[in-house]
Order: sequence, then structure tokens, then C-alpha cells
Amino acid sequence: MSLISFLKNVGEKLFGASEVQAATPDVLQKELAKHALSAEGLTITVDGDKVTVAGKAKSTEEAEKIVLALGNTVGVASVDNQLEVDKPAPEAAMYTVQKGDTLWKIAETHYGKGHGAKYTAIFEANKPLLSHPDKIYPGQVLRIPPLN
Repeated sequence: MSLISFLKNVGEKLFGASEVQAATPDVLQKELAKHALSAEGLTITVDGDKVTVAGKAKSTEEAEKIVLALGNTVGVASVDNQLEVDKPAPEAAMYTVQKGDTLWKIAETHYGKGHGAKYTAIFEANKPLLSHPDKIYPGQVLRIPPLN
């Protein structure tokens, strides 16, 4: 359980959201459904630009993806992750994309020089939130899974 920060002026533009205010819990629920993300007893509350999410996720990966789907929307500055997890696993690192980044460059930064080809692990770790390895944008927060 943690508080994760986001850039509130970047991300998916949802109905009713602005750079000052996150979308309503109902609209955020629809965003999760769009990505086929859910948790048992899922609740979302919004207080200005802070979103709190609670419930029970199947895995650490699923919980992290729920947080990223909520946080990578316009108007959200932070997500308070109160999700419990059925099958805990090591948490992924979170990385905020910078101007000029590619998944290859991010892989080399996190996994070491010569490991750029591991960008596929980052891409897979962020599906369905990412639809293509080249479609990342500055300010977006990504999961960087540990290498096996």
C-alpha cells in the first residue's frame, strides 16, 4: 500500500476531468473496465486530484496496473493504493517517462547497458495500458518489472 505520484496534466482525458480535478469514481471505473482490470470489492474515491483505490486484486501485477490506469488520466496527481493482493509478488519499479525516452532506453537504464532488448518485458508488463511499444509519452508512469 502506497501513495504514487503522477503528473496531473498528462494522460487519458476522461469525461468530467480537468487539470484541477480527477474524473468521478464512475468514470474511473469505466476506464478500468476498458482495460479489463478489476478487483474484488473495488472502491474508488476521489478527493480533488487524489484518488484512493481499495479492494482485493488477484496479483501484485493486477494491483499495479489498476493504479496506473487510474493515475495516467488527466486530473490525477496521486493514487493512494489500498488494494490487498491474493498472490503477493515483488513490486515493480515505477518510472515516469521523460522527453526523448524509448522503451529500449528505459530498459538500458533499469536493466543495464546492453539489455535494451529487454524493452519487451516492460511493454508486456504494461499491457493492456500500452497498445504499442512506440506509444509512450512524457509524464506517463510505467511499471518496470524485475528481471527473472
